[in-house]
Amino acid sequence: MRVAGLRQFTAAQICILIFTTTLGVSSCAAEELRRYRAPIGESSISGISSGTFMAVQFGTAWSSVIKGVGVVAGGPYWCAKADAFDAATWYWGPIWRATGACMKGPASDLNPKDFMAKADAKAAAGEIDPLSNVSRQKIYLFHGYNDAVVDKAATDAAADFYRHYLGDANRANLFYQATLGAGHSFVVAKQGAPGLNDCKANTAPYIDQCGYDQAGVILQHIYGRLNPPSPAQLAGSVKSFDQSIYTTPHLPDALSMGDTGYVFVPRDCEQGSPCRVHVALHGCKQDVADIGRRFVDEAGYNEWADTNRLVILYPQTKTSSYWPSNPQACWDWWSYVDHQDSYVTKSGSQIKAIKAMLDALTAAAAAPAGATAPSLSAPQSLTVIDTSDSGADLAWSPGDDGTTYRVSRAGPDGAFQAIGDVTGSSFGDSGLTPQTTYRWSVSVVLNGAVGPSSEEATGTTRPTPPRCDDPGSCPIAK
Repeated sequence: MRVAGLRQFTAAQICILIFTTTLGVSSCAAEELRRYRAPIGESSISGISSGTFMAVQFGTAWSSVIKGVGVVAGGPYWCAKADAFDAATWYWGPIWRATGACMKGPASDLNPKDFMAKADAKAAAGEIDPLSNVSRQKIYLFHGYNDAVVDKAATDAAADFYRHYLGDANRANLFYQATLGAGHSFVVAKQGAPGLNDCKANTAPYIDQCGYDQAGVILQHIYGRLNPPSPAQLAGSVKSFDQSIYTTPHLPDALSMGDTGYVFVPRDCEQGSPCRVHVALHGCKQDVADIGRRFVDEAGYNEWADTNRLVILYPQTKTSSYWPSNPQACWDWWSYVDHQDSYVTKSGSQIKAIKAMLDALTAAAAAPAGATAPSLSAPQSLTVIDTSDSGADLAWSPGDDGTTYRVSRAGPDGAFQAIGDVTGSSFGDSGLTPQTTYRWSVSVVLNGAVGPSSEEATGTTRPTPPRCDDPGSCPIAK
């Protein structure tokens, strides 16, 4: 603690010196996070690669406050199976499992029952929230068939993990997109942007241009239909903050976390409007030291956040060559910080730091107002926000929180049939035929009564993705 105090004192003195020698223009932008009117129970999280494993860990550990999880190119809870017994292998066991089965498969080495048993045990011990909360979460999963880093078997295992806790009643909370030829990356709608990759790349900055707005699909799958993203200069701004405030009593270095994190804040949120928080976790080699602010500025979240009162939190890791050993700036999904299985629980060092940031951002949320009476009026703005070869992701404008909706589908024969009920303003349809056009409608269900249908939405499923035996080199299907 003396070291931490000395460091903070020294930093303060340097800031004063810079301020006084630049005629009042301070370069010490990093500070504590401001509090916003953002209910913590409306928060959500997503990640890419190691950020996905952390997002799954965090979303499971804190399922009481996380509304939805975006899983991009990653795998299930406790995939590396790290625990105290790994001391017998000098802690190489989790590394072998992480770089082996969790990244390369095969599926037979990724038994979802193992991950569920661990989650059940941690919930029973009170180290994570009750897993009944997971059943209400909205889950988006993505695997690109040119991904040469993480095998589809890992993301399949994550899908199985979530399907178990969602159950059949909430199966429509999950949407799995695996028909795009993306490499190991977060995928954006941009084309030809300098510094970003072609669609099937597996290299830094791990942001691939596939004409697919992944950030928009994730956010709308979680929150329902949103306003279109800002096409012009953003009204909000990216702010830096001091992560050491939230890693206390540790210095960020001890957790392989950067000194500085980032947050995008819409102007409306800055001016006191009610907002919500989404946590976006970069992957390995995507920290600011490796790729600058590309993930923060170019993943696509900020454009959607700007027009929808969403605060986007971008925590940062950093490389650490010795202790902890984290040479590629990954998030801790194999217990490299503490070498205990607590890394997947509320007491995990990095999970605690992210939660402290989330607590800070949501600290000014007003007490919930009295709930308005649900209405049987027809839902508005039903849209097909994404399709796979066998599924479709639907979203509509949010109604009252907790409203139940009934979704109906019409196939090629034109006859509408009810296919399921869902709470929340999105629905992941499944079991569809490739390259087939469908229509959907949505109605409110209240006390057994079904309200009028929304306007119809139409979508066509994608072709079945081609077999790809050499990820990274397979042609992109049109």
